[in-house]
Amino acid sequence: MEGIHNGKTRLWYLGAIKIYLYYRTFRSFFLFITFIYNPVVVSIIFFIITAFFAYARNMFSQEGGDIQSKIHELILNHLNWNGNREIIDIGCGNAPLIIKAAKRYPNAFVTGIDYWGGMWEYSINMCMENAKIEGVADRITFQKASASDLPFIDSYFGAAISNLVFHEVNDTKDKRDVTKEALRVVKKGGVFSFQDPFHEKRIYGDMEDLLETIRSWGIERVEFSSTKDSEFIPSPLKLPFMIGTIGIIHGIK
Repeated sequence: MEGIHNGKTRLWYLGAIKIYLYYRTFRSFFLFITFIYNPVVVSIIFFIITAFFAYARNMFSQEGGDIQSKIHELILNHLNWNGNREIIDIGCGNAPLIIKAAKRYPNAFVTGIDYWGGMWEYSINMCMENAKIEGVADRITFQKASASDLPFIDSYFGAAISNLVFHEVNDTKDKRDVTKEALRVVKKGGVFSFQDPFHEKRIYGDMEDLLETIRSWGIERVEFSSTKDSEFIPSPLKLPFMIGTIGIIHGIK
């Protein structure tokens, strides 16, 4: 989206966090390498890591590969929706995904919710500014709320979307409960498309068990699509600590 204010790319940030966790896990190994090998070798290793993340950040940015925008389009492409009702973006951040939805569905009224922490007033103002830039401010509302306790009645929305949010909800241990709460506000026959690291077993367990659990909530159809299988994802970004475990759960309630 031309002119839109961009925050940190969530996918790039997720990869950076995973690298940090891997480092914490294997830091003794890194210290061993530093002790045994010439510091030049260690410098080369860290140069490669730095170069990789510079490449990744460039690929996600608008000025580079624009993968972030393409992934947003991918989420919306999994919605089989006529766009004639309300749609919610759960964890909208600075609103790039919900603004794309508003532009794609000109008859829809869209709501973006996020917790935003202590910067929520600034964040909401940024969201509104982005919506004005894209010409959709008259059909968008933003509200501070937790994804674990959405302030809407059951079956209120015709569609629901979310991008890399559910696993970050700190006040809910079982992230499947966040998914269930998101589906609660979707009307029967409505559609949904949620992207998250659903392939990470430590968060969601086995994929087939996850899908079966979702079906047990009375969901008519649910499917999983792995993001890394998309043609626009370059091979280096398909690694587990980048996009390898990320995918989209989508279907009809």
